[in-house]
Amino acid sequence: MVAVLSMTMTFAENENAASLNSTEAYNMTVNMKKLAKALNLTTDQFESVAEIHKTFAAEMMFAAQSKGEERNKMVEKAINKDLAYMDYILSKEQYRTYVKLLNVTLLNRGLR
Repeated sequence: MVAVLSMTMTFAENENAASLNSTEAYNMTVNMKKLAKALNLTTDQFESVAEIHKTFAAEMMFAAQSKGEERNKMVEKAINKDLAYMDYILSKEQYRTYVKLLNVTLLNRGLR
């Protein structure tokens, strides 16, 4: 009985840890000052990019709560929306840099 209970609790802990790690991958919080420096943002751009990114981060965390295909659809929608807004705000050079940074982030977190 004790062995079964121990195995069950260990499995539950591993499952919770996997779920937590999975959810953490969707946390898109970034240091906005570093992003601003990397993109060489103006003051006006900084404010707009911060608001767009805040929305993107919230949408990604919301997607993290979904499962399977629904999660994938929500992630793609959030990414496409973010890129569309950033394309409008950023110069072509800034946008290319942003896309590179976003792709690396998504790859590193196993989301692409």
